[in-house]
Amino acid sequence: MIWDIITGGFIALKEYIALHVLTCLIPAFLLAGAMVSFISKEAIIRYLGAAANRVYSFLLASVSSFFVAVCSCTVIPVASGLYFQGAGVGSAFIILWVAPAANILALMYTGAILGYNMALIRVIAALLMAFVVGGIMSGFFRQEESGRNFQVETESKRIIKRSDIVLLLLILASLLAPNYLIRKGPYLHKIYVWAVATLLIVGFAIYAKSREEIKGWLTETWWFVKIIFPLLLIGVFIVGIIGKILPQSFIQNWLGGKGILPSFLATLIGAVSYFATMTEAPFVDTLLKLGMGKGPALALLLTGPGMSLPSMLAITRVFGLKKAAVYIVTIVILGTAVGWFSSNFIF
Repeated sequence: MIWDIITGGFIALKEYIALHVLTCLIPAFLLAGAMVSFISKEAIIRYLGAAANRVYSFLLASVSSFFVAVCSCTVIPVASGLYFQGAGVGSAFIILWVAPAANILALMYTGAILGYNMALIRVIAALLMAFVVGGIMSGFFRQEESGRNFQVETESKRIIKRSDIVLLLLILASLLAPNYLIRKGPYLHKIYVWAVATLLIVGFAIYAKSREEIKGWLTETWWFVKIIFPLLLIGVFIVGIIGKILPQSFIQNWLGGKGILPSFLATLIGAVSYFATMTEAPFVDTLLKLGMGKGPALALLLTGPGMSLPSMLAITRVFGLKKAAVYIVTIVILGTAVGWFSSNFIF
């Protein structure tokens, strides 16, 4: 019995490594490293400041967070650093939410495992939730925000160079093309497409970037690999074990309906659990096969990577109990509402 459970974990791990590392993870890590290396952090901070236009800063915080591949705990230093350097509380908490809940790595991986529709609905829901989170945080703490006085630079600064945009698009193509152009047939066909795209990246990088820039990019990429990849392997192994031991009747009875309760329970499960970036997709895929409804699955996809018990404790320590309480309650309510709405009106 125990050996069967452990074997389930190793089987899931074997399939994950064989089918996803080369054509999914490698370009995804390269993309994340390039975002960190080639986008001006100072310019982004200036545009996210408390004095900036709220709609513009919220939109920029949401969109830029899609390219920050971090877990719910790792994003806390990023968001708090921006906040203490002058970013508004709404923008800071949008980054705190969107970066782990809907970054591009997780979205692409969601599409590869759960399908286009789930990935599209996830990104739309995350964006809408981000604006609500930002608005609520700014509204609750507007008096505190008015007392914060930060100097905002007035001179313009380029956010990203044109050559860097081309490089980012090439990396994005290497991530999308193998998994979305080749939907059927041998996995080797995906490797061919990935190899061609990767050669284009290497050639352009050698042509357009200096040795120091390439070294910095690969250093940032390696940082993502060290932080995320081991957790991915552990998470996938646990997913395989859960698939062996989780009673199917529990999933069908408590997480399979279209009411408020299944989505609320899925939101709570996500909130207290810990998911490394992208491990939520195979986990939810396992639960769907056991009878979980798509609405609760979406709620878990959003709240699982976006919050965790360790991150809630850290947020309380860094931002204070009031901000943490407002944020956590908001996410639980929104996750439940999105799950219920999608169950009854989308899926």
